[in-house]
Amino acid sequence: MSAAIEPPRSIGVAGFARFQAWIQRESGIYLPESKRTLLIRRLGRRIADLGLDSFSAYYHRAKELGESETVRMIDCLCTHETSFFREAKQFELLATQILPAWAGEADAGIRPRRVSAWSAACSTGEEPFSLAMLLASALPAEAGWKIEILASDLSTRVLALAREAVWPAERATGIPESFRKRFLLRGLNHQEGKVKAAPEIQRLVRFERINLAALRYPVEAGLDLIFCRNVLIYFDPPTRAGVISRLARHLRPGGLLFLGHAENLAGAAGPDFRPEAPNVYRRAETRAPTAPPTPRTPETP
Repeated sequence: MSAAIEPPRSIGVAGFARFQAWIQRESGIYLPESKRTLLIRRLGRRIADLGLDSFSAYYHRAKELGESETVRMIDCLCTHETSFFREAKQFELLATQILPAWAGEADAGIRPRRVSAWSAACSTGEEPFSLAMLLASALPAEAGWKIEILASDLSTRVLALAREAVWPAERATGIPESFRKRFLLRGLNHQEGKVKAAPEIQRLVRFERINLAALRYPVEAGLDLIFCRNVLIYFDPPTRAGVISRLARHLRPGGLLFLGHAENLAGAAGPDFRPEAPNVYRRAETRAPTAPPTPRTPETP
């Protein structure tokens, strides 16, 4: 029986630069020199699993394997930290100000009873399902509301987990008790110690792999909400500006963009957004251009 291959423990400057360029081209993620150790640690196990002993050998093998291995490589490098109702003040803003205002507008007949949202880096699903719980509670279907949530991520691995909508029970501690009772099912027998999203909110969420570095997104325009939190920090300034510009195209005028606590639109927002709350931005309302005044014909003396 052959001995297991040990993961490689180093990569040269030129080799790191080659991976750095490849990863940024495929995902938009910029790995500075300070992330060289992270690359070695996260890709090393995959390299050994393929029976290879160096990053150079893996580079050539991955190129031979094509897109499937590129996706696998990026999965290994992505960070997927998340939790239910993470950055609670943003959900509080929705619950106490934004959603009541929309309900009032719908009652007055000045907006449709429809909300469309996009969780643009959904990881294992806690964010879109937090949003689904809040929207389903505040804007109920029995009152005529239709809710649609797109959940996307670059990682196929975490998307598969998010689609299952099953989590360890301890991850649900951040969910308000009333929501836990209404929207979560407790596992029994072999599923004991786990919770699952109830069909009521699973129906509201659909999943798709989307690369935010792509020049176009397969997403409808006119969205009310976009959550793109803790993603922009991985992009260099030009990539970040491009992502923000593309997100703006998919929000309706007056729609809201939610960023992570360490992110802002300083220097990149242009005229598209104005601050609504910390790390929350509203897309500027569009106004019809004002017609120039009609020239007056001089009166004949």
